[in-house]
Amino acid sequence: MEHVILVDEQDNAIGTMEKMAAHHTPVLHRAFSVFIFNNRKEMLLQQRAHGKYHSGGLWTNSCCSHPRPGENVEQAAARRLLEEMGFATLLEKAFSFIYQATFDNGLTEYEFDHVFAGYYNGEVIPDPKEAAGFDWWPMEKIKEQLHTSPGFFTAWFRIAFPKIEAWCKQHLPEA
Repeated sequence: MEHVILVDEQDNAIGTMEKMAAHHTPVLHRAFSVFIFNNRKEMLLQQRAHGKYHSGGLWTNSCCSHPRPGENVEQAAARRLLEEMGFATLLEKAFSFIYQATFDNGLTEYEFDHVFAGYYNGEVIPDPKEAAGFDWWPMEKIKEQLHTSPGFFTAWFRIAFPKIEAWCKQHLPEA
């Protein structure tokens, strides 16, 4: 049974709870999102596996999950990137934000989300239990799709994209 780390609004750990219970209650818990870019400044998008407990089939950032109790957030992000997308790369902390989103199945994400970014140009080998597919998209294509069809993407991606876009303007190397 997976547990998540419960936190306050300053990300101080205040306990743990079984993951699905935390999404039913909902309570604020620690999470992370990973955004990977290639040398053409394209973002690696993941299509969530259709069998996921929420947002199945929607497109989102390269990888996201929750650190385990006692696990460093950056190490957890690196671990899940390898597990979900089949590769490892250096990750850099970009920013954090808190969001809450309720889904049709009654679950709610209420997360203190640590966002990491990295660069990668090699082979992607996603775990089919985690990702139904993947693609590299230019930022402008993502922005257009968010404008015309926001429901194509996960709730947290819609919130995080403008923040990562602003971060990219300051941090992505020139193509």
